Amino acid sequence: MRPEELKQAPKLFCENIRIGHTPEYFVVGMSSGAQAQVYSLTPAHAKRLVQYLQHEMQEYEKTYGEITAEWNPNVVSPVQRANPPSEGS
Repeated sequence: MRPEELKQAPKLFCENIRIGHTPEYFVVGMSSGAQAQVYSLTPAHAKRLVQYLQHEMQEYEKTYGEITAEWNPNVVSPVQRANPPSEGS
């Protein structure tokens, strides 16, 4: 996708992400309210996605400063309908 196409593509705010995996692929679900998109990636593509996101985060922080965030699987979104995962699930 060319940069000008990316600028024109429709955008949704992603308020929840769920990820699962099998030996064959990773499944990434991204939702915004009642809308969702699900993507399947090979393990190699999933690894490259992680590397790409890390690179982009470093570039962002060089420009705008450090992002303070802590991953917590039990965070509940204001529009999330399902219960968050409990410890051990």
